Amino acid sequence: QVQLVESGGGLVQPGGSLRLSCVASGRTFSSYPMGWFRQAPGKEREFVAAITKSGGSTYYADSVKGRFTISRNNAKNTVYLQMNSLKPEDTDGYYCAARDWGTSFYTSIREYDYWGQGTQVTVSS
Repeated sequence: QVQLVESGGGLVQPGGSLRLSCVASGRTFSSYPMGWFRQAPGKEREFVAAITKSGGSTYYADSVKGRFTISRNNAKNTVYLQMNSLKPEDTDGYYCAARDWGTSFYTSIREYDYWGQGTQVTVSS
């Protein structure tokens, strides 16, 4: 079983930046493809960014491409989401996810096995 704990959310003004972190339990973090998703109340959870287990490849939703960067530090069992040029429409709960195995990156909710509890990001002036 893998436990994921997100942190780093908060209130930020439009145009500002935040960095989210997600720490995973377990000794095999380097074998997990990871992803970030977001969800507003009453809406479906949507894909934001994904990264391969090595960190060598990444993939982004069109809505965040060029503004968000996903990265990972396997020595620290941590995946990050650097969010720049934030917009009010980025306001959501942000969730990290881990997949048990795989050599690629994954963009569907159904492709992930473990989820964190989420961290709230609010972009407002």
